[in-house]
Amino acid sequence: MRLGYHQMRLVKATVPKLREQGERITTIMYTRMLRAHPELNNVFNTVNQANHRQPRALTSVILAFASALNHDISDLIPKLERMCNKHCSLGIKPEHYEIVATYLLEAFAVVLGDGPEGMTAETEEAWRRAYWILAGMLIGREQQLYAAFGPWQGWLPFQIVRKESETDDIVSFYLAPQNKRPLPAFLPGQYISVQVPLPNVGYMQSRQFSLSDAPHEDYYRITIKRETGCQSSSNNTFNGTMHYPPGQMTNYLIDQLNPGDVVDVTHPAGEFFLDTRQLSSVPLVLISAGVGVAPMVSILNTMMDLHPTHEISWIHGARRMIPFCNHVREAKRRMPNLRTNIFKTHLADGDLAGTTHDYDFRVDLAKVNREDLHLNHSGAEYYICGPEQFMLEMADYLKMQGVELSRLKFELFSTGDMVEISLTIETAWPRNCSSSFSAAPASSWRTSKSLVQIVDVTAWKAA
Repeated sequence: MRLGYHQMRLVKATVPKLREQGERITTIMYTRMLRAHPELNNVFNTVNQANHRQPRALTSVILAFASALNHDISDLIPKLERMCNKHCSLGIKPEHYEIVATYLLEAFAVVLGDGPEGMTAETEEAWRRAYWILAGMLIGREQQLYAAFGPWQGWLPFQIVRKESETDDIVSFYLAPQNKRPLPAFLPGQYISVQVPLPNVGYMQSRQFSLSDAPHEDYYRITIKRETGCQSSSNNTFNGTMHYPPGQMTNYLIDQLNPGDVVDVTHPAGEFFLDTRQLSSVPLVLISAGVGVAPMVSILNTMMDLHPTHEISWIHGARRMIPFCNHVREAKRRMPNLRTNIFKTHLADGDLAGTTHDYDFRVDLAKVNREDLHLNHSGAEYYICGPEQFMLEMADYLKMQGVELSRLKFELFSTGDMVEISLTIETAWPRNCSSSFSAAPASSWRTSKSLVQIVDVTAWKAA
């Protein structure tokens, strides 16, 4: 599908007004779409719908894409890769793009109006072509991911075989497939989607949870945290203060489900990972807070199995209790080059500095020995996971110490992007990954041409 120069100008001319009306666009689009297709309530996260983060993320990507129509879109690739992995984890198929196209363009038409500067027939056709160029790229990449998943397509029933409390608000679930078949491997740091029917919602609900152990053929482990809700100031495309309701899904899993219960699970996916097939000797620095510990334990356990002498440093922050504390102590005995720095803000009577923790305040990388952060090593890689503000602060400090953004990898436990760093970071962009896992080689996204020159969407697929 081709987009001509005049059509590109028509699309770009509407972007400023669409940005200004972003909240209205998403309200119109999702209200109409879910009214006509109530079955999609089984796909969308009700919390991200309520706080508008998911609608904002979709509109933000589409408008950013439109703004770059006559430019190189390399900066958008990490966003698109993250979106494709999430889509495949949820079972999104090409027919869903048809539905979105209908209601997105309807919302654009309402906002732009029907005057000569509004959504004329010519402008609508230009937007339709632009949308399907983007959709074609996403569909092509998602077809690659689905192919890499092999025979496991869609949701499969898993039984909870074990449930363990790691702290007073963090719980691990061990999930085994009911079909008893060996589970596919994954890259440490990736996630699975878990789906259950929530009684108070009336629809199936899905959430993505990081795998928190090394790959095993007989089970996957996820580690989740009880949610109490929070508020976050946003400086993204649509400004405002967003409220995050208490975690319906996580709290239901913790409070209601036990060994013997069954949940549905999809194939591991995700663009945040340590590529254990192409390991170098560079040090790894793991930085986490709260339940951000989950993907870090997966990385740690995998390295303990594969390369126990690798240089690894782990900085973790917690309030009252340290998840996996005994396990980490055992790991230090088995991994001679593992260094830890534990920050704790609420001490208990039995806490002892140097034993249960190292610092009695929130994570401050300036307090950590430079050798433990491997700041003098020009190739050290940094994996960061935790609350959004925490990750922003960690990134700011490391950038001030001269760490290139390409060496910082982030896992964001929400829809959208970190508002301050946005497109300027390579958010866990994979390095030359083969198709045997759900991670993109750089060749999967071709960006050497401007979009105005595209004649065939398939040119954007991997050669």
